[in-house]
Order: sequence, then structure tokens, then C-alpha cells
Amino acid sequence: MKDGFIKIACATPELKVADCDYNADKIIELIKEAHEKGVKVICFPELSLTGYTCGDLFLQSALLNSAEENLLRIVNETAELEIISIVGLPFTYVNKLYNCASVIYKGEILGIVPKTNIPNYSEFYEARHFTKGFESDSDTIINGKSITFGTNQIFECNDMSGFTFGVEICEDLWVGDTPSIKLAKNGATIIFNLSASDEIIGKSEYRRTIVKAKSGSLISAYAYADAGIGESTTDMVFAGHNIIAENGSVLAESRLFEKGLTIADIDIYRIIHERKKSSTWIYNDHNFTINTFDMNISENNLSRTFPQNPFVPSAKSDLDQRCEEILNIQSVGLMTRLRHIGCKDVVLGLSGGLDSTLALIVCVHAFDMLGLDRKGIHTITMPCFGTTDRTYNNACRLAESYGADLEEINIRESVNQHFSDISHNPDIHDVTYENSQARERTQILMDKANQYGGIVIGTGDLSELALGWATYNGDHMSMYAVNASIPKTLVRWLVNYEADISENPLKSVLLDVLDTPVSPELLPPDDNGKIAQKTEDLVGPYELHDFFLYYMMRFGFAPSKIFRIACLSFKDKYSPQIIMKWEKKFYWRFFSQQFKRSCLPDAPKVGSVTLSPRGDWRMPSDASVHIWIKELEEIEKTL
Repeated sequence: MKDGFIKIACATPELKVADCDYNADKIIELIKEAHEKGVKVICFPELSLTGYTCGDLFLQSALLNSAEENLLRIVNETAELEIISIVGLPFTYVNKLYNCASVIYKGEILGIVPKTNIPNYSEFYEARHFTKGFESDSDTIINGKSITFGTNQIFECNDMSGFTFGVEICEDLWVGDTPSIKLAKNGATIIFNLSASDEIIGKSEYRRTIVKAKSGSLISAYAYADAGIGESTTDMVFAGHNIIAENGSVLAESRLFEKGLTIADIDIYRIIHERKKSSTWIYNDHNFTINTFDMNISENNLSRTFPQNPFVPSAKSDLDQRCEEILNIQSVGLMTRLRHIGCKDVVLGLSGGLDSTLALIVCVHAFDMLGLDRKGIHTITMPCFGTTDRTYNNACRLAESYGADLEEINIRESVNQHFSDISHNPDIHDVTYENSQARERTQILMDKANQYGGIVIGTGDLSELALGWATYNGDHMSMYAVNASIPKTLVRWLVNYEADISENPLKSVLLDVLDTPVSPELLPPDDNGKIAQKTEDLVGPYELHDFFLYYMMRFGFAPSKIFRIACLSFKDKYSPQIIMKWEKKFYWRFFSQQFKRSCLPDAPKVGSVTLSPRGDWRMPSDASVHIWIKELEEIEKTL
């Protein structure tokens, strides 16, 4: 299983009530279609061989016999296919009728799983025909072969990949104590649900919510296959609402009242990583029967998409809501710190760039929450060798628009004096030249904070911390770092959100900040007075680094897997060679710069990915990057 991906499908076939021959034909057609598309497991709706709405026909021997005959036909006609099929049918066991799922693979029935919870309310009257499934697994005979029957069954691939699944049926999802809880606790990483859920107003939204929530609480994938058109409409209508979710997010979903396949790539390794990380996740032993199978899971041609900006919601409404929430978290964090220490003054280095602009926005919101005079926000602009008119003017306009205090302290002479003190030639524009400016600015901010009886607000963001793109004991230091959990790609959207809700002249200056190239402005401008030192030319595109950071930190993906999905996500923007170049740079910088992260100032946690040494990330500063780079170099040989 390459990178942990496995393709699964939920299927809603054409159906004729009580016509098992016809239904089996359509099921076989979809199995073959799914197989051609690389699907490894396909799940059909509840009682899909007969139809869910057969009523008292379920007690007719002719129907039951036909269902079993056609089950065997499906087994035989798909025996050569490398795909597991989960098909619903009524099944008799020890003279009782059960609503069951049959798990089929390579000409064998791996197990028969009965429905646990039998609804008998409102429009449902299953107890009239079906018996509640039992936990203790027994054997039944089908076509002369012994088959495991019972609810306590897990189906597991022998390749030790973690590809392990369990099955429950319709109502089993809608109760409090779902069978899927035990299935997941006994190792199932995917839960398949065969369902026949009739459609009424508002039910699709609730169904989607419950599937998402169940996949999240179980740290699993959840595949919900729903009955559709073809079921009897005597009293109900079925919409074929198929949903595939993974750990709280919907990966694929069918439109209502459509037939066919709903396909998604499940990331088994991601699920396993989340369970490893969760200290409250406990595996239990309920004496489950483990049905093992051998499957050749070759490289999966992924149809799953990965957003280029995983830190940023794609929908505008979600983005606005997220931006408001993030700004509130940042602002409340700062507000609480100021209130705790009884402080009414903050000092902020304002460069006219993105990060310091966001820090100023947070300060303004925190001061407004506390009812403090914004003149207590002491912004200091400190022009030097690389400062351009554009960023200088924007810094001044920002402070004026927000009503903050503004002071200009030109540091040219101080830095030149320092060069003289340490015998450094100012014509040599090396790291000493750059870092001397950053440390001079930090010294001024700290000393001004002492004068005002305030604290220095840090402006550096998460992406810079990941790359170590900060001067140690320079802009690396502050007394409260409001942006430390915000990646660069998200900083842009937060500033853009503030611009959207602001009026001119503030709106126009915020938009101009957004349009300014990202730069530390430590090297002199070009001959036209424009920014010459552009950060992304040196360390690489932040959108790539944020992509690498997210999947490394959030899910522990291997470098090869991150490279693979990055090539898919950015295929129209960057070549594999360019992605490889910057991914290797990312890992090298991430490992070599950990010492800066080991002594970070306090900062509010905002998202699921943070680098606080007191919170989510504890890493030795002298850890070797060798195996990460080695893995990438092996791939690089094939490019």
C-alpha cells in the first residue's frame, strides 16, 4: 500500500424490488466498474440484493432462496477481481431471519455480519421480519463452506498495513452505543455502513453531520452506502445519499437521487498516526473474530485532492468565520496577558510588512476589548539600509489610521557604530550585516518597553519559525508573540479580512501591504528604490513550505508522501524538480534551526499545528535530518 492510500467506494445500484436476478446483475456491473477504477473495497446499500422495501415478502422462501443463489453468483462472477465487495441481503441462521452484510473477496465469503439494532418505530417495522444480531460469532454453512456469522468480526489485510475494516448496518449508526465503537477499538480503521435511509426534509444534512462526527470520534474513515431510486415509494422515498468521511471531514459525497459510484482515497496511515498521537485512544479486546485476507494493493492512482493552502479554508464564508475566530483568539490571548500583569502599554516594531501589520491589528483589538487608549500602542519604525519608501510610508499610515502612537528611530548610525566596534566592513553584505540590524531593532524595542513600562509584542509567524527565518535574539525575541501560530499563507488572509471590514484610508493601506513583496529589508534597495531582497527567492515559496509543514506536523507524513501529494496539488504551478529542491531545503532548515524554537517566548496556540517548546513540539536541537533527506534523494534519482 503506497503511502497508506486505499481507494474505496459506496455504490447505489439500479434496483427492482424483490428481483434478485436483476439486482445482482447491476451489483456485478458496479463491482467491475469500480475495479477498473482501482477501487479495493466497494460497499452496497442495506438489503441491496432484494431491496429494502420488500415488506412481508422477506418471509417468502422464494425470495430468500433467490437472494442466497445470487449472492453465490456475485461471489463466482467477481472471483478474479482484486476487490472486496460488501453486499446486503436477508439471511437465515438457525431458523431466524437477519438483515445482513456479506463480505466477498476472490471467490470467497469472508464473513456474514448481521444488523445489531433493529428499528421498529415511525416508518420502520423491521422487527416484524428480522432478529437482532448477536455478538458471539458462530459458523454457518453456505454452499458447503463454513462462514463466520456474527457482529464481532474484523476484516484485516495480511500485509500489516493497518488496512482493517468493520461493518455495521444503517440503524447501527443512529444509536448512541454504535457497534462501530467496538469495531474501531478493536483495530478497524474503516467502517462500512450498508444503509437504507429514507429521505425527508432536513435529513440529508443531519445524516452528513452524524457520519462526519462518527468518523471524527472514532478516528477512522466511515463509508455510508445508501439505498436509492428503485426502492418502493409506497410510503417512502430513498435518495442514494452516499458519504465517505475521514476523521471528521467529508472526502466524497453523492448528489441526492443519483445512482452509481462515490469514490474516495482513504489515508490509512493518517488515521493510524492520529490514533498513535491520541493518548486517550485505547484498543480493547472483545474476543473479535479476525478474518484475514491477502490483497495486492499496488500503487494507487489518487483521485483525492489536497488543497494548496491547507491552513486556509477554501470557502469564502468559512474563511471569513475562521479569520474572525483566529483574530479573537490572538486578541484575547494578548488581552488576558495585559490584564494579568496590569499593563496598559505595548511596544511594536512596525515595518510596513505583513507580519507587523497583523501584530498591530491584534494589539488594536486587544486594546479595544480592554477599553484602553490606542495611544498605549507604541509603534516604532526603525529605517535602515534596506528600508524602502513604500514600507516606511505604509508603517506611518497604519499607525495613523489605527490611532496608535508612532515614533521613528533611524538606526543607521547605531548600526554603523556597531560595525566599527566589531571591525566589520559595511560593504560586506553578509549575515553579520543583516543580523546586526535585526538585533539593534530588538534592543531598541526592549529598552523602549522599559521606558513605557510595557511589553514588546513579537511579530514573527509560524512559517518563519519553521524555517528559522529569524535572527536569534533579534526579531526572534519578544515578551508575547501574537503571530507564532499563524503560518504565512494565513497571515495574508487575516490582513485581507481586516481590510474587507475596514473603510478607507485604512482599507487602502492594508491592501497595499498585501501587495508588497515579503522581505526583511536588510539589504539596500535596487537602483529604483524598490525592494531587492525578497524572502521567497532565498528560502522558497511560502505556499510550498506551509504545505510541507502542515503534512509533516499534523499527520507525520513521510517526505516521499509529502512530495507525492505536493506534486499533485501544485502540478500546474511547480515542476517536481522545483518541489524537490524546496522540500529538501525545508527539512534542512527545519532541523538545523530547532535551537531557535527551543527558547521561544509565550504565544497563544491558534491552530492544530504549532511549534511551542512547551506545547505541541518537543525536539532535540541536535537531531539529524539524514533519513529525511536520504528518502528524498532516493526519489530525486528518478526525476
